[in-house]
Amino acid sequence: MVSNIKKVAFIGNYLPRRCGIATFTTDLCESFAAINPSVQLFAIPVTDIKEGYDYPERVRFEIKEQDITSYKAAADFLNFNNMDVVCLQHEFGIFGGDAGSYILTLLRQLKMPIITTLHTVLQQPSARQKRVMDELLELSDYVVVMTQKAIDILQSVHKIHASKILLIPHGIPDVSFIDPSFYKDQYGVEGKTVLLTFGLLAPHKGIEVVLRALPKVLKEHPNTVYIVVGATHPNLLRHEGEAYRLFLQRLCDELGISKNVIFHNRFASLEELKELLVLADIYITPYLQEAQIVSGTLAYSFGVGNAVISTPYWHAAELLSDGKGILVPFNDSEAIGQSIMRLIANENERNAMRKNAYLLGREMIWSNVVLRYASIFEESRIKRSPVTQKKITMHPLEQQLPVLPELKLDHLARMTDSIGIFQHATFNVPNFSEGYCTDDNARALILSVLLENLGSGNLLTTSGMASRYLGFLKYAWDPSISRFRNFLAFQRNWIEEVPSEDCHGRALWAIGTCIGQSRNEGFVQMSVELFERALASSTGFNSPRAWAFILLGIHEYLQRFHGDRLVRNCLQVLATRLHDLYKANTDVEWLWFESSLTYCDAKLPHALLVSGHDLDNEEMLKAGIDSLNWLVKMQTSARGHFQPVGSDGAFHRGGVKPLFDQQPVEAYSTISACLEAYRVTKDKVWYDEASNVFQWFLGGNDLGISLYDPVTGGCCDGLHIDRVNRNQGAESTLSFLLSLTEMTQMVNILESLKEPLEE
Repeated sequence: MVSNIKKVAFIGNYLPRRCGIATFTTDLCESFAAINPSVQLFAIPVTDIKEGYDYPERVRFEIKEQDITSYKAAADFLNFNNMDVVCLQHEFGIFGGDAGSYILTLLRQLKMPIITTLHTVLQQPSARQKRVMDELLELSDYVVVMTQKAIDILQSVHKIHASKILLIPHGIPDVSFIDPSFYKDQYGVEGKTVLLTFGLLAPHKGIEVVLRALPKVLKEHPNTVYIVVGATHPNLLRHEGEAYRLFLQRLCDELGISKNVIFHNRFASLEELKELLVLADIYITPYLQEAQIVSGTLAYSFGVGNAVISTPYWHAAELLSDGKGILVPFNDSEAIGQSIMRLIANENERNAMRKNAYLLGREMIWSNVVLRYASIFEESRIKRSPVTQKKITMHPLEQQLPVLPELKLDHLARMTDSIGIFQHATFNVPNFSEGYCTDDNARALILSVLLENLGSGNLLTTSGMASRYLGFLKYAWDPSISRFRNFLAFQRNWIEEVPSEDCHGRALWAIGTCIGQSRNEGFVQMSVELFERALASSTGFNSPRAWAFILLGIHEYLQRFHGDRLVRNCLQVLATRLHDLYKANTDVEWLWFESSLTYCDAKLPHALLVSGHDLDNEEMLKAGIDSLNWLVKMQTSARGHFQPVGSDGAFHRGGVKPLFDQQPVEAYSTISACLEAYRVTKDKVWYDEASNVFQWFLGGNDLGISLYDPVTGGCCDGLHIDRVNRNQGAESTLSFLLSLTEMTQMVNILESLKEPLEE
């Protein structure tokens, strides 16, 4: 019982969401409620799907996984409701942002103690994962882990003091020690020796390793049955369907063991799970990887008194040491088979193992685990007095992140039909007579992928507009000439033309982005096939902008397939060509790739930046920074606002810069390049420049007039000498939406990682 604690919030996934974290959070919260009925408990789940879940009344506030504003709102909710303690369940994959960084935005604002239970502790985290974890540990008053291995990693990798870490075992249900035969008849396996594995089905679980062990086992013990309990993991189901389960079923047929294997394809309730665990003579966890710091399924099976065979992942190696179970090598069907036959044949050893596991598991039952959590809740509340509670820091305006317009996709939807996005509009009405172009559908595909990762792409789902943009690019590909056609009439016929190198480059950039960033495996698979064919036909191009677009596409492609040597060779060739062009044309006064500035200029230094990074080429990186810095100065007015080269003429070396008509695509190109420069250099000047250029859309321009129309969600086509072009075509609207999306992504990252923006 707790005396000083009146309100506790549990943040994590929550049933009926199907995952281990949801089960743990629900069990912890409900067990706490059973022992402390006077304490008001709030469950704050993270929801990963648009339609949400049918949560119980305990759930008081819902966080949308990829919506950073809902994390801020959750912090306000907890503060205003005067929580005494927040208990966070942490795993990188359940929170939004890079490496789950959005949760930091919530935690920074909390005024009450934070107790964090770590369900994943990585021995070799990425730089971003380490940064997120380091701050998470700093913000937490205490950290709960479930194994000694986790403590060792936290101290060696993250340098956390031992006094801040608590070892509390994974909770388990309280089950009586019953003979396995008690429930067997209810499941139709009476008289059988039952092997059992349970948990959400996924390839890393190693079920196939056990299946391959069964033919020898059944030869010696034909009365054996293997039950695999669990639905396919929801994330796997969304992206791959039941491919893994079907593979396992085919394997059973090939091995001739189908009559001895039962797939119980459901997310078992707690009561059903208790019965299934009790009826198991032997429990098996054949996981394929060592780096699993905790397994709830192992804790359950051990704690209820199963004889356990397991591979030696971290949790199992610790829990089953000293003969408390049998450990076998990874991916070793022979060893698993021998261990199964050993335990079947030796009933005394099996029963002794069961009894020892059950007795040792008594300290793991939820009632005992909850008492330890309650104790640390009390201690953290006393330790953090009102005087020492963190106050919310206020920052001057120059250090605050900008307030960006809300993403509004109405005009984008209006401009898109079943084929793709229309090229032009008359005011905010699509102009059918001008048809479609590949350039704009490529831009739209890039936007759809970025919005998918931003969590704002509900309109751009697989069955929606994104698939149309990708389908358009596939249709634009002409295999007879290995090039992308550009202009498609409204009547669905291609307009005869000489294929544009720049169009081809933009298509490759979009397809590469789809490969590198999309979570839709169907999109990725089709894009890979198209990318390979289109890249092969582009190495002889002469357009520097086509090189730049292709290099951006290669950069995105390599995020997923870094080891592709053929693509890396193309990267080397095109990046060197672009760099050589810069060196051939630049001088002290003119730091540029050509003798004039024309259109989409910022994409040239942008391509050098990403290529220099991918190739680890400092000279190339410096050329990208120097040329972008020069371009920014050339595009800045005397009053300090963005002033791109107008499209009514080129800006030749030694000539006069044309000021009109200024195009939205120039603003987008510059914003995107400056944000890349900020990512590479961490120099705040580049972020500030991107923010300054973005204001061009909103009135920070020569005329002081906004090109963005917040009513329609469209963007005007250009800035004339005395007015804006009121037509809201695809290129302009996409340029604004791409700029807003990239700015929003960066603001979210900065808010989730560190506030305020560092100088």
